[in-house]
Amino acid sequence: MPAAEVLINAPEFTVSELSASLKRTVEDTYGHVRVRGEISGFRGAHSSGHCYFALKDENAKIEAVIWKSAHYRMRFKPQEGLEVIATGKLTTYPGSSKYQIVIEQLEPAGIGALMALMEERKKKLAAEGLFDQSRKKQLPWLPEVIGVVTSPTGAVIRDILHRLEDRFPRRVLVWPVKVQGEGSAEQVAAAIRGFNALPEGGRIPRPCVLIVARGGGSLEDLWSFNEEIVVRAAADSVIPLISAVGHETDVTLIDFVADKRAPTPTAAAEMAVPVRSELLSEVTVLARRVAVCWQRAQEGRRNEFRAAARALPAANQLLAIPRQRLDAAAGALPRGLKANTHAHFRRFAGASARLTVRVLRGQVAQARHRLVVSGERLTLSSRALLHGRRDRYAGLAARFKASKLANAEAQRQAIARQRERTERLAERARRALGTMLHRLEARMTHSGQLLGALSYRSVLARGFALVRDEAGHPVHSADSIGPLARLELEFSDGRVGATTDADRPATSPKPVREAKPATPKRVAKPVDQGSLF
Repeated sequence: MPAAEVLINAPEFTVSELSASLKRTVEDTYGHVRVRGEISGFRGAHSSGHCYFALKDENAKIEAVIWKSAHYRMRFKPQEGLEVIATGKLTTYPGSSKYQIVIEQLEPAGIGALMALMEERKKKLAAEGLFDQSRKKQLPWLPEVIGVVTSPTGAVIRDILHRLEDRFPRRVLVWPVKVQGEGSAEQVAAAIRGFNALPEGGRIPRPCVLIVARGGGSLEDLWSFNEEIVVRAAADSVIPLISAVGHETDVTLIDFVADKRAPTPTAAAEMAVPVRSELLSEVTVLARRVAVCWQRAQEGRRNEFRAAARALPAANQLLAIPRQRLDAAAGALPRGLKANTHAHFRRFAGASARLTVRVLRGQVAQARHRLVVSGERLTLSSRALLHGRRDRYAGLAARFKASKLANAEAQRQAIARQRERTERLAERARRALGTMLHRLEARMTHSGQLLGALSYRSVLARGFALVRDEAGHPVHSADSIGPLARLELEFSDGRVGATTDADRPATSPKPVREAKPATPKRVAKPVDQGSLF
């Protein structure tokens, strides 16, 4: 049977039917698979929330897609160049006739990938300045309230509470969080921000210091404290923060941004509070020293007081002369009182004789008349002064207005004259500058032409040559050249060496006259046209 008849009997598929058949074949054959490869072409999540990239190794590449819901639940987010192990199902995309893997879970390929991701994230955060020492805050010496972010069921919180009870009991607020697994990083970051959001003086007291603690574990177990959301929350914390994640050898990114890093949760509790017994003993020693110093000071003052008391005279000696003066004043007091009484009585009698009713009425009438006259004079004077001041101010205002207008007009005319003068001078300067530039250009052109005409190289360009001896001096005649003499011939395009014939008769070379120094030509000075300004 011919081949054409075989093709005619084959069933026909539409493009959609063929694509659907291939899709079912791929999905039924492979189902869920785990693929290890390097992420390539990742540019972040699409505006729809989905992620599109490729997984590749040395010899092949497969397209990959992560839907928005799966990307939100993932613990490890895809990053460019990261080697990962992807779990998902194979399918096809009919729109471009290619197969792809729909990733449901994503994890780094081994501890090396985690360390590389951690180092890359560390460099990024360090470049933003989150690890600078200038951002570190001092821990309070004796905090009233301590906030702890850790798991409420682990041994870490019991170790912290036990250590605080031994050293210095303080009030502790525990914010329970997951310290491992999916969603743990978001809970730790929310706890740090929640403690910072507590108002001061509120119903729930705001902690003076925070402790973010977790026990030891592998790098995968501690990875929540390497997440960027946790590091940024710790960096934004206004409350001083102590990082106590893992054991002494474990290092996470929150250790670099925390104000203090404790090797263990127990050490974090020791950093948070001092030892109460040591403080009590120290206070006792200081109190004893204060008491001893006070007793010594009192004893010294008592001795000084006794010495000063021995140096003072007796009370009878100090009061003898003042007592004698008091007795003399007491004896003269009755006579002085009588004389003072008589003097005051005489002055009172004289004043009462002058103070009659008629005299008082006359004085009151004169005072009233003087008051009325003074008031009228004051009124007239104030009116006259007011009119004079008003006339004076009106004249000054008119003069000031006229002088202001005249001054403004004069200044306007002066500015116009100066502008015209400036424009004329600028035009003259432009013309003078152009004339001088033309003269200098012509002079330079003439000098260049003269230099080219007088140069010996123009002669060489016409086919002549310049002959020099071994010393480099020009040779002016053939008689000055001996047999087998070395010569140098300079042409317009270069120099060549030459040797004279051996059978040339020797002649005594003529002494070479020393060239006199060329007398510099006097250059004609340009005619000074004077300044234009």
